[in-house]
Amino acid sequence: MEKYGRKQELHTGTETEKLSAALPFWDKLSDAEQKLVREHTIVRVFDKNSTVFSRGSECLGFIRVLSGSVRTFLTSEEGREITLYHLRAGEDDVLSASCVVSQITFDTQMEAEEKSRILIVPSIVLARLKENNIYVRCMIYELLTRRFSDVTWTFQEVLFLRIDQRIASWIVQTCEQTGSTEIAVTHDQIARDINTAREVVARMIKRFSEEGLLRAGRGKIKVTDMEMLKNLCFNCRQE
Repeated sequence: MEKYGRKQELHTGTETEKLSAALPFWDKLSDAEQKLVREHTIVRVFDKNSTVFSRGSECLGFIRVLSGSVRTFLTSEEGREITLYHLRAGEDDVLSASCVVSQITFDTQMEAEEKSRILIVPSIVLARLKENNIYVRCMIYELLTRRFSDVTWTFQEVLFLRIDQRIASWIVQTCEQTGSTEIAVTHDQIARDINTAREVVARMIKRFSEEGLLRAGRGKIKVTDMEMLKNLCFNCRQE
């Protein structure tokens, strides 16, 4: 059963108006369109591991992660998951607006990886903007292109990179994102993110530790040789 976390909604007020004005398409909206967005934009808080969006749930619309982190993934009929990409603070998405964008023909799911605040421009508002404002329409397709690029990279990694390169790439990118060489993470979390088995991750982390690339503790990893990890994943994705 899907777990929907506690949600708080802020429909109006100074905070929501300020956040709305920071949207990427705000300056391209007419006064009437800006009023429409201000009046209907909401902020929701999702608890850790709760469902943000899934098959059968409401069509959200345009979303921006204000704080926290959201994982986007696919689930097979057998229940196997494949992580497609992550959304972190300041990042936008429209894959949760499949009722608005007919080109979205596959079912993704979104889950809060930690307590997350998410700004939502509801689908009914997004549909009206898309219909009447070419700048919003272009923004939607640009976002879709960016996310499909993320998805393509994920499948390239799974198909063409060795497992040691994939794990090294994950560690390097996570350190760069957090600004720290110490990561609080379990083998299960890494396995889920790079789409492999926990046992495979455990063996590779042990090898990295024996080679002096990192120190592994219970629920954490401390990188001790970042240059070697970067050399190992020389073809890591360049952001």
